[in-house]
Amino acid sequence: MASKSKKNRRNQEKVPGEAVGVSQAVESLKQFDGAKFDETVELALKLGIDPKNSTQIVRGAVSLPHGIGKEVTVIAFCEGELADAAKEAGALEAGGEELAQKILDGWLGFDVAIAHPSMMRYVGKLGRVLGPHSKMPSPKSGTVTDDVVGTVKDFRAGKVEFRNDDHGNIHAIMGKKSFSAEQLTENVEAFLEHIHSLKPASTKGNYLRKAVISATMSPGIALDVA
Repeated sequence: MASKSKKNRRNQEKVPGEAVGVSQAVESLKQFDGAKFDETVELALKLGIDPKNSTQIVRGAVSLPHGIGKEVTVIAFCEGELADAAKEAGALEAGGEELAQKILDGWLGFDVAIAHPSMMRYVGKLGRVLGPHSKMPSPKSGTVTDDVVGTVKDFRAGKVEFRNDDHGNIHAIMGKKSFSAEQLTENVEAFLEHIHSLKPASTKGNYLRKAVISATMSPGIALDVA
């Protein structure tokens, strides 16, 4: 425990004393003493929205320039030849009523669920199961779509799905600590740009109030998002 404490103190000493630009924050993050595994890099945002106002919900999905360094497991609600094509594109499972029943029976062994609009008669019953796990397909997040095959490929390649929580916060994976500083910087900048583009018209005041980047075992570094 003592060595861990010393590592934490060393890392805390490397945290910039004020909010910094994305590239400087990433460089500082890369200088932290790391764990014995490839840590996940995460971005946490505090938005100036009213989470209880349905017109101010911020959610969606975005393809990061360099992916997230994680194999994303995807399922697809579709049938026939489209289901076969979805599996060829990398879907772990593809189907209709039988797939919905499998989930109702308790199976949640996937990261993202994609649905063709014609399948909503089955998917609509899964809200109470998938909703709490942020896995419910939705047109706003791009996971209810006619282009099932293309969307499966996008998420398999590292497309990031996100939604603000009840406190107006968003958490999203930006990659792995083993990524180059340039790759992480470009991923973070692309995500921030996308979040800015989703600013609800009804919000007042400062929209992006705070942003912090961190790795699994590291302190957080505040980003200058003014």
